[in-house]
Amino acid sequence: MKKLSSLLLIFCCASLVACGKGQEINGHNTSTAYRSVKALKNRLPAENRIEFEVSFWTIRDSKKDDKEFLAAVDGKTPQEIITLGKELYQERKAAGFKGYEEYTSWENMITKFSQERNDQENRKGKSKEAIEKDKANDVLYKL
Repeated sequence: MKKLSSLLLIFCCASLVACGKGQEINGHNTSTAYRSVKALKNRLPAENRIEFEVSFWTIRDSKKDDKEFLAAVDGKTPQEIITLGKELYQERKAAGFKGYEEYTSWENMITKFSQERNDQENRKGKSKEAIEKDKANDVLYKL
């Protein structure tokens, strides 16, 4: 009986540790980082998804070296990623980063990307001709 209670205690502790990491990015390697970002994004409220995605890819774009990138995102929550993304935006905007010249603020950029995403989703179900006609308007995030 003592053995069973010890095993149960160990299992409970392991479960708590695993659950605590469920809201953080697993930066063990790039594959696990991308998977955990996808899972985290799907758990976020719809209004935070674009901001989280843009933040994550802004970080990725600014840190080309995999080790540096993984160190920057490993163990971060979605809110921490968003905060870091905003900071990088401000740094790049102040440095005259070409992709940001059309945006007056972080919020303006996120609003524009959100609208573009909504437009893309509204195009789903259109005919092939309409899709081909709209192809020139596909959203590519220029970070």
